[in-house]
Amino acid sequence: MNSAYALPMLTVFPALGALALLILRSDDHKFIRGMSLFVAMAEFLFSLVLIPGVPMGSSGYRLELNVPWISSPPIHFHMGVDGLSAFLVILTTLLTPISILASWNSIQHRVKEFFIMLLMLEVGVVGVFLSLDLFLFFLFWEVMLIPMAFLIGIWGHDRRIYAAVKFVLYTMAGSILMLVGILWLYNATGSFDLVEIQRALQTGTLVLPAQTEMILFLAFFLAFAIKVPLFPLHTWLPDAHVEAPTAGSVILAGVLLKMGTYGMMRFCLPLFPLASRNAAPYVAALAIIGIIYGALVAMVHPNL
Repeated sequence: MNSAYALPMLTVFPALGALALLILRSDDHKFIRGMSLFVAMAEFLFSLVLIPGVPMGSSGYRLELNVPWISSPPIHFHMGVDGLSAFLVILTTLLTPISILASWNSIQHRVKEFFIMLLMLEVGVVGVFLSLDLFLFFLFWEVMLIPMAFLIGIWGHDRRIYAAVKFVLYTMAGSILMLVGILWLYNATGSFDLVEIQRALQTGTLVLPAQTEMILFLAFFLAFAIKVPLFPLHTWLPDAHVEAPTAGSVILAGVLLKMGTYGMMRFCLPLFPLASRNAAPYVAALAIIGIIYGALVAMVHPNL
């Protein structure tokens, strides 16, 4: 297989597995679970090609694919992997089969739909870590939201609907701000491509006034801070964790919360370096408040 197509195949393979599950009879639970585990394990083994594909200490993006997708506006199917994203992808593909095994006996109703949602969640998360086009990144960011909301809302516990709606509203609020920032950058550069926008900023083709840079930084940062979640944007997380099924909590804690920090490092730091430096003391202060506040709350909780 052409190495340029490795990343798209890695992204869509769980979707093909979900499509295969759709064909199966809904009452054939044993085969559904087995097929889901097979697809997730195959995806994990496939993701290991990223280790030799991204040599230690190398710079730039590897296994890159950049083909036109939509002509107007110019949106490209641009994917690439580097040291920052490679191990997050492998972490995702490792935790998915673990989540399937954790749900082997605990999920007894709508079994087929549950495992389809898990595989589609994997598609969204892997796509987020590999996308180098801002529009493509935003698309996968939203794709990830839908199956996670269903996992909480259908297979969660007593207050699952409340937790799912809260999760969707918080994430969508941040997504709207990020979309505004993406559209502003497109209007200024004529491109959604992350590499091209970085090049325009580095060469001086695009010069951001300090105030504009800070506003754009905040548009992206708030979306990622909600996903981390950073205090005081964290209140959706306890409800989502408590109400989610075991597999949902594993993916939520293991991968989804890392997406916020990944977004800050992938977009906020290279695109808005001055604003990032100016905001760093405040971000650090909020992080420290979150650590102390979380510890104090944990002290008074009787439920582990």
